[in-house]
Amino acid sequence: MDSLIAAAARALAAGDVLGALKRVALRDDPPALALRGIAMAQLGEHPRARELLRRAARGFGTHEELARARCVVAEAEVALAMRDLGGSPRPLAAALATFEARADRANALQARLIAARRLLLLGRLDEAAAALAGLDARGLAPSLAAVAELTAAEVALRSLRTGPARAALARAHEAAAHAGVPALLAEVAEARAALDRPAARRLFAGGEQALRLDEVAALLASGALVVDACRHGLRAGVAWRPLARRPVLFALARALAEAWPGDVDRQALIARAFGARRPNESHRARLRVEIGRLRALVAALARIEATARGFALRPCDARAVVVLAPSIDGDQASLVALLCDGAAWSTSALALALGDSQRTVQRALVELEAAGRVRSIGRARARRWLAPPLTGFTTILLLPTTLPLE
Repeated sequence: MDSLIAAAARALAAGDVLGALKRVALRDDPPALALRGIAMAQLGEHPRARELLRRAARGFGTHEELARARCVVAEAEVALAMRDLGGSPRPLAAALATFEARADRANALQARLIAARRLLLLGRLDEAAAALAGLDARGLAPSLAAVAELTAAEVALRSLRTGPARAALARAHEAAAHAGVPALLAEVAEARAALDRPAARRLFAGGEQALRLDEVAALLASGALVVDACRHGLRAGVAWRPLARRPVLFALARALAEAWPGDVDRQALIARAFGARRPNESHRARLRVEIGRLRALVAALARIEATARGFALRPCDARAVVVLAPSIDGDQASLVALLCDGAAWSTSALALALGDSQRTVQRALVELEAAGRVRSIGRARARRWLAPPLTGFTTILLLPTTLPLE
C-alpha cells in the first residue's frame, strides 16, 4: 500500500471525506477506486459509489481475493443505504467466508453487521437478534463498535426492551465519542432522542394520552387486555392474537374496546367493519358471522356478549381494556414510518419490508403523494420515495415486524 492510499484510508476512518478524495481523486487503480467509492458513499452519492466499488472489485486480480471481498462488503453497505433490499445475500456470505478464512476479524464483523441491519429493515427481528448474538465487538475500532451497539439498540427498541436499548445506546455513545466521527455521534443522539418522544396514544373516553416507549412497554406488561392498533392485534400478558391479516375482526375488536365497559350498537359495528352506510339483512348476517369468529379467536382472553342493542366486550380475570393507537393515523402508517427514516426507498424495497405486493405499495404511494405526505425523486426504475422526518414522535411501533412483541 503506497503512502497516498494509506493517508486516504486514515482520513476516511476519521470521517475526513474531502481529505481522502484530495489524495485519490485522480487515480484509477483498484485501491484508489475502492477508497473513492467509500468516500462518495459517505457524501451520499450512492449510485456513483456503487459504480466505483464494482470497478475496483473487477480491477483486483485473482490473487487479491481479500481486497475483492472488502469491495463486496462496501457495496453491500451502499445497497443498504440505497434501500436496495432485493439483491441476493450470497455475495456478502462469500465475502464473510473469505474474511474468516483470512482471520480478518474487523471486516468479518462489518459483514455480519450489514447482514443484521438488512434483516432489521425487513422486519425479521428474530433473525437479526440471532445474527447479533454471536458478535464480539471487544478490541475493535471504536467506530465499528458504535455501529454494533446501535444495531443492538435498534433490535431492543423494536422489541420494546427499553432497558437493554438504553444500555446499548450508552455504549454506542461512548464508542462514537472515542471515534470522533460526527455522523456517528448524530446517529446515536437521534436514537437516544427516540426514547423520550411520544410513541403511541392511549385512547379513553373523552380523550387520549401520549405514551413514550417505556410507558408502552409497561402497559403491555401490566396484564391489561390491550387492543394494539400499532401492531394490529390483541395482547393480555404474554398472550398475543395477531389480526394484521384480518382487518374486519380487528375493526370489530377495536370498536368494542373503545366502548368498554359499555356496548356498541349493531349498526355502528357494521359501519365500522364493513363501511356500509345503509345496513341491510345481509350486513347483519355477516356481522353475526364475524362476531362468532372473533369470539373463537379471543375466547381465552375475553368474552363477547350480545346485548339488547349490540355487543359488549367482557375481559377475563377482571382485566382492564386499553386501546393503544399509533401517533400516525391512516391505513398507510407503516409505509409512512418506513419512509420517515430519511432514506430514499424504491417500491420493491418497500414491498419487501412490508410484506405486500409491489402494486399495492405503488397505489398507496400515489395516494400519499396526492396528499402531500411523500415525494418521489428520479424516474422509471431509478424512482425513489421519501417523506419528511417526523421529529415530534417516534415511529418505532409502526415499523413492520414478523415477530409479536415479547
